[in-house]
Amino acid sequence: MPQRPLRGLYAVTDPALIASDRLAAAVTLAIRGGARLVQYRNKSANADQREQEAASLVAVCRRYGVPFIVNDDVELAAATAADGVHLGRDDPQITAARQRLGPRAIVGVSCYNELERGRAAAAAGADYLAFGRFYPSRTKPAAISAGIDLLRSARTEFSQPLVAIGGITPENGGRLVVAGADMLAVIHGVFGQSDIEAAARRYAGLFENPQPNSPHSVPDG
Repeated sequence: MPQRPLRGLYAVTDPALIASDRLAAAVTLAIRGGARLVQYRNKSANADQREQEAASLVAVCRRYGVPFIVNDDVELAAATAADGVHLGRDDPQITAARQRLGPRAIVGVSCYNELERGRAAAAAGADYLAFGRFYPSRTKPAAISAGIDLLRSARTEFSQPLVAIGGITPENGGRLVVAGADMLAVIHGVFGQSDIEAAARRYAGLFENPQPNSPHSVPDG
């Protein structure tokens, strides 16, 4: 699909929050609420289930013109014709992912709290750089903490879109957008809510009129 600018809500799935038979419907609601990028993240299911789920989400995302990313698994991304892959510290290298998925694939990289890792990823051709966690997270409570000054520094240094992740709520996300985040990656704050579409809309609204909201909020993921 033609790639649009990477900006807005980045919705990340979690099997602990969404049963397999509800996954496509839940992602549809997130997109209707304003999600501009979707990542499939499931580290517990078997290969067949993961391929079936990812393929169903590819269909949903194609219908709405939203890019679809697979977490960690380059081969699953290739098998389901996903738009790209998100790579962490222990995943394949950017160049290998690019060779497998093609030059138009979106390859994002977790940089945690390390600007140097961001520099290496940018030099290797990453399409976006993800930093965090910025706030306490339900999904990854032991994740490396990053300060908002790191995001400001990254914004002055990198031309790639920046993704902020970790404990982001509609109450604290505005500070991250003001500091330079192009996308807010959210799990529980979207898929852990009773009204997924309304929850997504609250995050999407942060990009229309970013405000440095209060840092005090309920931990999220």
